Amino acid sequence: MPPTDANAGSSPAPVHRGAPVHRGPDGPRANGAGNRDAPFAGFTVQADDEDGEDTLDLHLPADFLARFVGGTACLLDRLPTWGPVVTAVGSFRLVPVRVEDDLPLVHRWMNDPDIARFWELAGPRSRVEEHLRAQLDGDGRSVPCLGVLDGTPMSYWELYRADLDPLARHYPARPHDTGIHLLVGEAADRGRGLGSTLLRAVADLVLDRRPACARVVAEPDLHNAPSVAAFLSAGFRFAAEVDLPGKRAALMIRDRVLRDVL
Repeated sequence: MPPTDANAGSSPAPVHRGAPVHRGPDGPRANGAGNRDAPFAGFTVQADDEDGEDTLDLHLPADFLARFVGGTACLLDRLPTWGPVVTAVGSFRLVPVRVEDDLPLVHRWMNDPDIARFWELAGPRSRVEEHLRAQLDGDGRSVPCLGVLDGTPMSYWELYRADLDPLARHYPARPHDTGIHLLVGEAADRGRGLGSTLLRAVADLVLDRRPACARVVAEPDLHNAPSVAAFLSAGFRFAAEVDLPGKRAALMIRDRVLRDVL
């Protein structure tokens, strides 16, 4: 998906391939926030016919999730309140996307050819807006953010609950596994090591702000060598090759217990 440089190499290729579909009660890319005051509607299951698997996606209504975890804002431990972190390249913070203000910028980045070939969201603004609103209007399991470095938006991130995502059907997920998708927006910011620096900072931020999370995971395209290198440089380890819809991915994991070693 994202076009970060990876390991300070010169390649403009994104650091990570496009986000997995976050399915909700209303289908792909709809998380179904629902109304917490409405009666509990029960569970729904959806067969995944697209890739020929015989597994089912279990859709938990937002009101059930809210009761189970104490409110959907808790699914990512109130990410908007996490605040800035100091990195080797400056002060960095994740700011949840505001569609009304940020859509033009995110749309421009998604139509950069180097980004579009991995994220597959090039096209009209409505396509990018749908992708953003599906997360923002959902149950809180995926949060789209701008990465702001020294006051300037320069990257786009998606932090999501990998254990509640269809990705969990493709690897041995653990409770509270947190996934990362990333792109570096401006060509001038790619190929100079920013990607791996910010990946490490954000992974550490997740582990600091989410005590229940023992692992941060990512699934870049296996053939995207700069992306895989970026994650390795950021303290992730290569865990496995996994077949996902549309790509063969490298499962990258940053473990809490190894964060001071890698």
